[in-house]
Amino acid sequence: MIGIIGSGGWGTALATICAEKGRQVQIWAMEPEVVAEINQQHTNETFLPGVRLPDSIYASNSLEEVVSGKKYLFTAMPSQWVRSMAKRMAAFVNPKAIVVNVSKGLDGESLDLLTNVLAEELPTVDPNAIIALSGPNHAEEVARRVPSVTVVSTPVLKYAEEVQDLLISPVFRVYTNPDRIGVQLGGALKNIIALAAGISDGLGFGDNSKAALVTRGLVEMARLGVALGAQSTTFSGLAGVGDLFVTAASKHSRNAWAGRELGQGKSLDQIITSTKMVVEGVHTTKAAYKIAKQHNIEMPITFITYKILFENLSAQEGVSHLMERMKTHEMEEVIFATYSWK
Repeated sequence: MIGIIGSGGWGTALATICAEKGRQVQIWAMEPEVVAEINQQHTNETFLPGVRLPDSIYASNSLEEVVSGKKYLFTAMPSQWVRSMAKRMAAFVNPKAIVVNVSKGLDGESLDLLTNVLAEELPTVDPNAIIALSGPNHAEEVARRVPSVTVVSTPVLKYAEEVQDLLISPVFRVYTNPDRIGVQLGGALKNIIALAAGISDGLGFGDNSKAALVTRGLVEMARLGVALGAQSTTFSGLAGVGDLFVTAASKHSRNAWAGRELGQGKSLDQIITSTKMVVEGVHTTKAAYKIAKQHNIEMPITFITYKILFENLSAQEGVSHLMERMKTHEMEEVIFATYSWK
């Protein structure tokens, strides 16, 4: 049996993937009404509307019931809740469990990767059995069996392949990657760039502007990632450019939507209070800003997005700041003198 901690859209979509492969799945949900709906109507209209859930998915408000004895656990809650939930899980977790984190963000207090947070709070679990799952995956499409791909990552191949085999199906292809740092940072940082791309749309700019933001944003993602120990090639893969593309361009993207609202003049408070969904990019922008400052890493799009979110810089002023920066080279290799002009 599989336990999924979190009844949001992504956790529920992964439950359908597992259930369709013949597994019994328990979902932990905080809201009693969501538990009742999943168990009685086999739907989750609050977080994944329009999807009929397999009968083998069962929901519970009891964390002990969902966690205890499970070989596979998926943590699928907003990033700012991962540490507190892991503390609660620790009393019940199977020491031989494989824990798959599917949340995309950073710990707001420690600024750490979420797999590191889980390893810290679940000390009886093998740290290498804590897996990162990330990629260009909108829950709405995965749950409707739209062909999709994802990446699972841990330094130990046997754990990665075990989760790969658990999830892979004719409509959900799963790749492995040993770069757990890069896979997580790709999933987290792309939300910042999606916010910026949404702001561009909200201001009424065109494809040129969005292409520039996404391309230069990918450079920022890789720049921070490499500084923190990731492989640069991960950012050209599914967990990097793949996830960035779908999050910046899709109608399903909460981060792009929030950016559009900002670009059209709404305040952050107005946006946050108008939705039950978590806009992860807001929290990640704050964390990435702090990390970049600590490591003296240049991330102009991230810095401007931070100022728009938290320092009352107008979206239009933010664009002006980006466009009027000092001229520079495009290639990082030129900037760092590892590649030169003839």
